[in-house]
Amino acid sequence: MGKIRRGGYVFITWAGDHAPRHVHVFKDGKEVLKWNLEGQAEIEGKATKKIKKLIAELFSEGQL
Repeated sequence: MGKIRRGGYVFITWAGDHAPRHVHVFKDGKEVLKWNLEGQAEIEGKATKKIKKLIAELFSEGQL
């Protein structure tokens, strides 16, 4: 499991989780988004511009 805190959100990935490769995004303890890292699209929830920017930063840094 990888857990990263940034911008008021918590980004979590689990090794061996089901396909497609994705990240769970939490705000104030509640899941607000499940994001497909392969297709760069929402699986569940709504991605704000801020969340998309944070995911792009984390992805480019190799943290996702």
